Amino acid sequence: MEPITIDVTQNTPYGLQKLDSSISFRGFISFLESKIDQEETVKKTFFSLVLDKLRSKPGFSQDIPLSEVTNYKEELSLIYGMLMPPIANEKEVFWALSAPVSPVVFYGTSGFYSLLFEKSGDLRCDLIEDRGVNYKQKMQMLYSFILEKLYHFPPLHHPDMIITLKDEESGLQKYYRVHIDNRFCEVYAKGSLPELDLDILRSDLHENFDVNAFSSLLPHSLFHFEGFSVITLNDVTAEHAVENIKNTILDRASYDPKTYFNYVAGALKMLVENPRVDFGLMAVLRVNNKLVFDRSSILFSKLMSAATENDMAEQTYLDMATQYFESPKTLLLRNLGAEDVKKQDFIRILQNDGVESYALLPVYHDNKVVGVLEVYSKEQKSIDERLLAKLDIALPWIAQMMTNYIDEFNSQIDTVIRDKFTSLQPAVQWRFRETAWHYIRDKALNPQNAEIESIQFRNVYPLYGAIDIRNSTIERNAALREDLRLQFNVLIETFTVLKQKLGFGLADEMIFKCRKWITEISDESTDNDEMKIRDFLENEAHPFLQHFKEESLKLFGSGAMDPGELVLRNRIDQYFDMIDEDHGAAFANRRELEASMQAINSSVNLYLDLFRTEIQESYPCYFEKFRTDGIEYDIYIGQSIEPQKRFNELYLKNIRLWQLTTMAAIARITHSLIPQLEKPLETTQLIFINSGSIDISFRDDERRFDVEGAYNIRYQVIKKRIDKVHVKGTGERLTQPGKIALVYFNNKSAEEYVGYVRYLQEKNTLLDDLEFFDLEDLQGVTGLKALRVGVNLQSDWN
Repeated sequence: MEPITIDVTQNTPYGLQKLDSSISFRGFISFLESKIDQEETVKKTFFSLVLDKLRSKPGFSQDIPLSEVTNYKEELSLIYGMLMPPIANEKEVFWALSAPVSPVVFYGTSGFYSLLFEKSGDLRCDLIEDRGVNYKQKMQMLYSFILEKLYHFPPLHHPDMIITLKDEESGLQKYYRVHIDNRFCEVYAKGSLPELDLDILRSDLHENFDVNAFSSLLPHSLFHFEGFSVITLNDVTAEHAVENIKNTILDRASYDPKTYFNYVAGALKMLVENPRVDFGLMAVLRVNNKLVFDRSSILFSKLMSAATENDMAEQTYLDMATQYFESPKTLLLRNLGAEDVKKQDFIRILQNDGVESYALLPVYHDNKVVGVLEVYSKEQKSIDERLLAKLDIALPWIAQMMTNYIDEFNSQIDTVIRDKFTSLQPAVQWRFRETAWHYIRDKALNPQNAEIESIQFRNVYPLYGAIDIRNSTIERNAALREDLRLQFNVLIETFTVLKQKLGFGLADEMIFKCRKWITEISDESTDNDEMKIRDFLENEAHPFLQHFKEESLKLFGSGAMDPGELVLRNRIDQYFDMIDEDHGAAFANRRELEASMQAINSSVNLYLDLFRTEIQESYPCYFEKFRTDGIEYDIYIGQSIEPQKRFNELYLKNIRLWQLTTMAAIARITHSLIPQLEKPLETTQLIFINSGSIDISFRDDERRFDVEGAYNIRYQVIKKRIDKVHVKGTGERLTQPGKIALVYFNNKSAEEYVGYVRYLQEKNTLLDDLEFFDLEDLQGVTGLKALRVGVNLQSDWN
């Protein structure tokens, strides 16, 4: 303990040190006198001895100039002994005495002074920062003290004053809570006290403390302060680190995943007070109760990051996690170099990435493991039980973080299911939630008669579109014909070998049947009966060959095989290899066709998803896709879909223009795919224009929306029948590759779309070849008309 006087705010503009104050210990002496009168234990004797010692120097009971306070070293030491526990280690205690309500320190522990000074001897003047938030807090404390002492205002609760300090050894930030004890201070008014409205002051002190307003009402110059203050600094780095983690988790939406993880990892590093220790996180993600590897979250793990570089991440995680989570426990490896790499593949992966010490801590939420926390370092023996114990205080929040990860993952799964596999889309989800609530409410009131309401949307405007793969049935039949022709030719060759090697006469009949099938398959004027062909192959030809293959195995399984038998056996194996659906030559044409169709539909699907996202931004609408050989979609928009937002026909016109533009883009995209396709396929684009509104309702049996009412059903019938409609009197299909066909009844609707066509022609999106047609009558549908316009497939347009 040394009586060293320092002004820790000597360079700040506010100057709390300039208060009119004097150092006095009379208040402390009075405090001791009262304690002696109250005390009945042996402490009374000790207090009396200290009091006598303090009184022995007459000057100690008077006001002491700051320059002379160092003359009372023994007395100051006694005060320290009275205010702090006798067993306290002054190197670890940050304690000091200062001028009354002023940060001018004149006596303190060696720990306090070492905190104030750099190793170079320079003063850390920002230790008790006299600006910004801390300044406001200190001024609030000052005025609260004046009001309590002179106006008998009840004491107020003050927010903690926190200071930050960079640790010289670790380089990490440390946080200290400043506690200033003014029990031994007094304040005196130099003149008459100003009259104040205490109710207004109480509100201002609690809610919106204005330093300037209080300085005007109660300027410092009106008061004289006497006594001394006790300053104590408590290391709250651990609390602050946990608070940082908590605030980061609560404000998750403000951060991208990487920043979010880095903030939490930085707080953990602060908690263990070691800059050479790093952290990783792995949440336990399951689908249908099976562990899954999610690259977006798992790669915040050091082990998984290292494994990813070797393309081992997923398998490493699944192998290790499956075994670990059967019996989760803390794993501590102080020195990876001393471990048996052969037994633990993950140790080798970590070592290759420079890790020398590693620990794995299971993290629990509601008594269930939700993930693991990795602790690792590139230095040996940097991690031990003592360091891991420091993390205990943060584990509940790490558990919350991982639980949030799991909830986000499950929410993503639910969103995909909702968007891709069910009709429950965000635009109409409010109606389902409302219906669900009504059912719960009614069931509570009358459990026997509660029913689910019918979910309907009235007066919505429908938009229908279809992207069809041209001649898909013809292409599929041609692919099937080519594959079957090859299969039967090879089958004939196989039966021929069987007849030659075994002299089995029944093989001739099988050859005869195969040739008959080839004749039927080659006749393009007849439709191939695929079921009958499959029946012949599976119930006659294949069992025939399988029998001789099994017989050869029985006869020659344990010895050398006859050359003829070997040739036959190999021929049969080659045939069955050829008819493998995934790799065999007899399915090559069908695989190529399916791959080409899949490429087209995937591209169309992707673009329609973008289209759906864009149109939702202008006005919420219901968008549903259907898979045929191509893709069809329905869009419904109207006031009943979104009651909270006023509907205007401008939104309908906007979405119609968007639909036409999207169809043009899809025509161009699918055309550009042709050189990349194994089977060159083209698409046609069809739009049905419905001039009026319809009603739709949710069908529980099909889990989708459908039209209702006789008039509305007519709309559905037309949709289903126009895909192959012909131009009246010509026999020509309306839909053609590279063109958009628009079918309508009402001339007014056509006029609207003609305007959109002219606009897109001006933008070089569509060609200048707009055609008008009357269409042939369909079953139950007459009077249909159509527009058709070509898409500019070559020039650049956005």
